[in-house]
Amino acid sequence: NAATLVGFTLTNGVAGFGAGVYCESASAVLSNCVLSANSATNGSGGGAYGGTLNDCTLSGNSANSGGGADSSTLDNCMLTGNSASDAGGGASSCTLNNCTVTGNTNLGSIYSTLNNCVVSGNTGGGASGSTLNNCTVTGNSGWGASSATLNNCIVYFNSATNGGNYDPYSTLNYCCTMPMPTNSVGNITNAPLFVDQANGNLRLQTNSPCINAGNNAFVVGSTDLDGDPRIVSRTVDMAAYEFQGTGSVISYAWLQQYNLPTDGSADFAAPDHDGMNNWQEWRCGTCPTNASSALRLLSPQRTGTNVIVTWQSVAGVNYFLECSTNLSPAPLFTPLATGITGQPGTTSYTDTNAVGTGPLFYRVGVP
Repeated sequence: NAATLVGFTLTNGVAGFGAGVYCESASAVLSNCVLSANSATNGSGGGAYGGTLNDCTLSGNSANSGGGADSSTLDNCMLTGNSASDAGGGASSCTLNNCTVTGNTNLGSIYSTLNNCVVSGNTGGGASGSTLNNCTVTGNSGWGASSATLNNCIVYFNSATNGGNYDPYSTLNYCCTMPMPTNSVGNITNAPLFVDQANGNLRLQTNSPCINAGNNAFVVGSTDLDGDPRIVSRTVDMAAYEFQGTGSVISYAWLQQYNLPTDGSADFAAPDHDGMNNWQEWRCGTCPTNASSALRLLSPQRTGTNVIVTWQSVAGVNYFLECSTNLSPAPLFTPLATGITGQPGTTSYTDTNAVGTGPLFYRVGVP
């Protein structure tokens, strides 16, 4: 139950649960093992049930659910050609980090958490009832994602009789997909531009719009599926593979929207001369070619001992507000509020701690 297996091949096993290996203890660890052609009859986890698997290959296993693995944690593993009669041909109720999930039958993964993964070429769907962070979900027959939460993912080129990339019960944030999701943030619909999708190379081309287009808050781990640095240019990419080349530190999709170069030459230029460079415009969600589109404080209003502070804002952008009694080096500006969700056009905040006649100085920013 708490054993450690290294370099084993477990094959042709038959059991009710965990035909390849059954681990009652979460501390059981398998490293560099091969689990193939095992079958969990009338149960779960054809290849493995429970435990932690590192750098393992799970292929050709079958079960009712979790053909490859069930209730396990998988790091840097390959799940291919597994099948399930009910759900989760690749994995069910698992956490997957830096894994490939390809060519499995039925749902690729169900009730699972996937980080830095590739979910490709499955029959019946890619991922269901799962949370996916920095994953690539493509080439699946059936929904790419069903009843799933996806962050920093590519969900593209999937097909289903009544849809394709995701169903109405999925939530996507900072993802590359079609059509544009509603009630979500940071998504793009641009084609992801894989290096060679036909031959299975799902790394990003040098001009992929997915570069620098993710959100660092959703990053899990310090490396990508190749074992390379997960964040190269300050901001994480969408997908399982991080682009390792040089170029802009700004989202390529954002730059391409305004016909700006992605080689880094435009990052700190200010073509509209509004006092904000392109990097600042990107961070604030403003338009780099329109001088009237900028983060600016407007005239405050005083009502009794309160001050209403208003600024030009963009919907969905989070702001912080600070205050000081003078503009000398001391005292420093002190925080009034953080995580203020921007509204279309302008956003206001009421400072209820304003006392006396001032002076008071305010500044607003984006983290």
